[in-house]
Amino acid sequence: MGNDKRFVYVLNSQKDPARHYVGLTSDVTTRVAVHNSGGSHHTAREHPWRLLVALEFSNQNSAVLFEQYLKSGSGRAFAKRHFI
Repeated sequence: MGNDKRFVYVLNSQKDPARHYVGLTSDVTTRVAVHNSGGSHHTAREHPWRLLVALEFSNQNSAVLFEQYLKSGSGRAFAKRHFI
């Protein structure tokens, strides 16, 4: 069961504070390091990034559904109210 843990995370660009990124990973520390090294195509131009929140889920399906929600219009509004 330990291998099923997934994290949904929200990053904030230190270069452009208006920019945020939502992602999914099993290793938050390593994933943030990849974003900050320019190793992710989607976030390379806005690095460095600061981790705002990482939420742990016990299974992949729940994490994927929440990540998709945070990327929707109502989910972005939720994230802005609670994390940003």
